[in-house]
Amino acid sequence: MTKIISIANQKGGVGKTTTAINLSAALAQAGKKVLLVDADPQANASSGLGIDIRKVENTIYECMVNQVPAKNAIQKTYQKDLFVLPSHIDLIGAEIEMINMENRELLLKNLLKPVANSYDYILIDCSPSLGVITVNCLTASDSVIIPVQCEYFALEGISKLLNTIKIIKSKLNPNLQIEGFLLTMYDNRLRLANQVYEEVRRHFQTLAFNTVIARNVRLSEAPSHGMSVMTYDPQSKGAQNYRELANELMNR
Repeated sequence: MTKIISIANQKGGVGKTTTAINLSAALAQAGKKVLLVDADPQANASSGLGIDIRKVENTIYECMVNQVPAKNAIQKTYQKDLFVLPSHIDLIGAEIEMINMENRELLLKNLLKPVANSYDYILIDCSPSLGVITVNCLTASDSVIIPVQCEYFALEGISKLLNTIKIIKSKLNPNLQIEGFLLTMYDNRLRLANQVYEEVRRHFQTLAFNTVIARNVRLSEAPSHGMSVMTYDPQSKGAQNYRELANELMNR
């Protein structure tokens, strides 16, 4: 059965897109068929997997605003079993265009229904906001992964996201679960990183993933080559961390 997971945090720069790209690639390497839905207008998840959005006819924008079927927009990537529903900067304007649409919170859920059974996992890279598009992502999902950066103010704003999840559970998607909090950009040499690590573990307990994503230069370099770190440098610490995360997710 297909599992749909949003990767969300309205705070930018926490490793959300990095996680979306590399967790998708790690799951595909493990033999799962994966669709990565890029729901961020910056389209970094699309370009990070080698999709040139200038040459793409249909994106998630056309699907949500003009009712283009998802199958007409999904792109193959260089990696076996990994597919992308790309994004576009036009998605910024979609929230305004969707204001008067009926059941606008369900657009993405209905869009994914016809293709969902073709995949083992559908991962959604949410934009760093809590607007209508992110509400669509959470409404379409079975669960949500929340990346938490190991830096000062890491937990700031998470209460807003948790409150949004609570509202969506009560009004739109009663089955939505928190898959886990994922600690990212961890550097064990820094006292602050260790303090955040302990705080997240104490605060969220079993909801925190055992896997921690270490700060790794290869993770930063890979997207500029249009590759996941699994392809760019399979032996790197970053690749190793995301393989561990994929295994932890599959074993849950």
